[in-house]
Amino acid sequence: MKTFPEIIPIFPLSGVIYFPKTNLPLNIFEQRYLDLVNDTFNKNKLMGMVQSKKDGSEVYSVGCLGKISDFQKSEDGRVLINLTGLTRFKILEEIQNNKLYREFKVNYKNFELDLKNSNFTTNTDKLMNKAKVFFKKNGLLLNWREFEKLDQAQKINTLSMISPVTNEEKQKLIETVTFEEKIKILENIIDFYLHEVNFNNRTVQ
Repeated sequence: MKTFPEIIPIFPLSGVIYFPKTNLPLNIFEQRYLDLVNDTFNKNKLMGMVQSKKDGSEVYSVGCLGKISDFQKSEDGRVLINLTGLTRFKILEEIQNNKLYREFKVNYKNFELDLKNSNFTTNTDKLMNKAKVFFKKNGLLLNWREFEKLDQAQKINTLSMISPVTNEEKQKLIETVTFEEKIKILENIIDFYLHEVNFNNRTVQ
């Protein structure tokens, strides 16, 4: 298994979850995160993203390590980056430092599958058909023709990342280890939303 640093800078962000083999563009303007991105870019280009909880400074225990694959500075001082997801991690503890941003000790061993070829045999046709209906009902446009060019892992991770579901549901997806289980959970989540029909302000399951 490829070796990744056990202490990483982490960008906590509410409502933003991303997965291995997906891309996340970020517009950085707060000083603490400008420091984080500049330090990371000048070191090994590796940083973590994790979802922050609603109450204060707490974060969820599982996030995704990304590599800065694009870095641009704007004239007004902002930094525009693209993060490419590599592997998920589990937070062990926060490391005290004198920096404006936070660093954590993490472990990757539960997510070794992220770094292997994802040759799973589960049929995803039913999930994809439901996803198309789900996105259409929510008024979301997705270029399905381009989407079909992705490999199986990228399709599942991309749907998990961009589906209009709750932060808690996305967190459940990122913490799911195998693709087979992730497909099952994602399909169940979409089923739940598709089966809710409103009639005169009543919800019928």
